[in-house]
Amino acid sequence: MTLRTTLIDATELAALPAHAVLIVDCRFDMTDPAKGERDYLDGHIPGAVHASLDRDLSDLSRQAEGLGRHPLPLESAFNALLSCWGWQPGMQVVSYDAAGGALAAARLWWLLRLVGVREAAVLDGGYAAWLAAGLPVESGAAAPRPASKVSLRYDADQVLLDHAAVRDGAAGQLLDARAAPRYRGDVEPLDRVGGHVPGALNRPFADNLGSDGRFKPAAELRDEFLAVLGATAPSQVVHMCGSGVTACHNLLAMEHAGLHGSRLYAPSWSGWVSDPARPVAKG
Repeated sequence: MTLRTTLIDATELAALPAHAVLIVDCRFDMTDPAKGERDYLDGHIPGAVHASLDRDLSDLSRQAEGLGRHPLPLESAFNALLSCWGWQPGMQVVSYDAAGGALAAARLWWLLRLVGVREAAVLDGGYAAWLAAGLPVESGAAAPRPASKVSLRYDADQVLLDHAAVRDGAAGQLLDARAAPRYRGDVEPLDRVGGHVPGALNRPFADNLGSDGRFKPAAELRDEFLAVLGATAPSQVVHMCGSGVTACHNLLAMEHAGLHGSRLYAPSWSGWVSDPARPVAKG
């Protein structure tokens, strides 16, 4: 079995033996946080477990620490989650959502990379691609796997939590994944103030997908990112967005395009503007 580390096609996923793959339904609706789980129970890829962005892939109790709207879960909590799912080392993990990976599937993919798990991929085209392929679905909760013992550590080199390093420019080249109007500060529906971190460039995550909701070809993505980044090495790129979620989509796209080694500024814009003294750029 060839393990996938960025993207996987629906037909490829369907061909994998059930015992060798952990499928995670990450569907989530920012306006109705409980909707993703309701949709999962109504129908999902057979054998898939469900992960909530708010409950499982974030720790909302840490928002007051200046870590943004979706702070990372503690290592212990993420280990417990993988244990509950029955994850085993070497197992292929596939995450999907209803937004081409942008809402939470890429976030889980990145969290797995953060603890050193490279056998993780996002379903290209998401749940819609699975349905379009005429593949089977099931309803209700998936039968649980036997719990496993998991003890993994976050790789501090892959994640940036230090606002001072961002302010001083020592972090690297920031790449903001939000839509252009939010980056410019024309509108801001979620955070205290609109705009962007001074010096940050803009690459809206939606530009990673074609009209069919799937990722553009790797060569096309590579050309588009290099057009934005210029001579900046991929290892010097630090991704951000509103709360460290859709930024993972850009990180995934760069990895798929062969541009390896970029990092995530996890608090992102919501963490940056938690302190009114930090500068804001507009336009």
